[in-house]
Amino acid sequence: MTLQNLWFALIAVLWCGYFLLEGFDFGVGVLMFRIGRTEAERGVLLRTIGPVWDGNEVWLVVAGGATFAAFPDWYATLFSGFYLALLLILVALIVRIVAIEYRNKDTDSVWRRRWDWAHSIAAIVPALLWGVAFGNIVRGVPIDAQHEFTGNFLTLLNPYALVGGLTTLSVFTLHGAVFLAAKTTGELRERARRQVVWLGPVAAASAVAFLTWTLVRLGASASQFGVTLGVAAVAAVALLGGLLATWKGRDGWAFVGTGLAIVATTAALFLALHPDVMPSSTNPAFSLTVTNASSSHYTLTVMSWVALIFTPLVLLYQGWTYWVFRARVTTQPSSA
Repeated sequence: MTLQNLWFALIAVLWCGYFLLEGFDFGVGVLMFRIGRTEAERGVLLRTIGPVWDGNEVWLVVAGGATFAAFPDWYATLFSGFYLALLLILVALIVRIVAIEYRNKDTDSVWRRRWDWAHSIAAIVPALLWGVAFGNIVRGVPIDAQHEFTGNFLTLLNPYALVGGLTTLSVFTLHGAVFLAAKTTGELRERARRQVVWLGPVAAASAVAFLTWTLVRLGASASQFGVTLGVAAVAAVALLGGLLATWKGRDGWAFVGTGLAIVATTAALFLALHPDVMPSSTNPAFSLTVTNASSSHYTLTVMSWVALIFTPLVLLYQGWTYWVFRARVTTQPSSA
């Protein structure tokens, strides 16, 4: 049981890292035309995420792989039941990658503008659908006694999950605006800061509504209610602190604030979910839990040793990457 809980926590950490890092990538894409008024300016925006976006996506790959290895039943039910939604996310991620890579293959302005639009739309789709997916995971979906999903795509489009989608879309967009304010100079930085001013209330309102609804669904009698409430409060305070830091021109601290808000919100969802990994709305007895969905003790032990050895190396490498490319983007090369 200890290893099962450990791997549930590690998967939660992986999703926290993914949303923290890929969140501002999505936000930059969403704001591509709101902040970048010209082809050259949009090129500058792309250069802010150019050295790191592919490394940020590794967190998603590892989170999926860890779920498959540690909780195969959870992986099977999730990926079969959410097949269409996850396929849309996958297609959007592929289009976004192609848009980033193909944009500079031609100097034609129409070519570049089309790929910029493709990038922006492909950033909106996963930013929205990840919230919908996690909203459904926490809420519960129709699962039968064989742990098979019995609903359809429309089952996932319920009010609670849609509020979750609005929350991730607005918070990621805000996170991207704060990131651009920290990575650009001059007029681009000022536009990014203006976006933070109007995005902040929208993101805060949606996040508060979503977390409050989550706590109401959890119920005050639940054993994890107090911890979840505390983590949700941290998310709210961090988001407010990030907005205040932007107002004072402290872009770095603003990024820390919105980043901490994303991590705390994700952690609150996993706390609300535990000990389930996928609740059944058909019958609570059919729910997938950390116990009945996990791999064997031997498998979890081997995975733990692998994670102990390689995780610090990956973190050191990615930290080094961010340190090397920490400077603000101030010029636009002629080829971009």
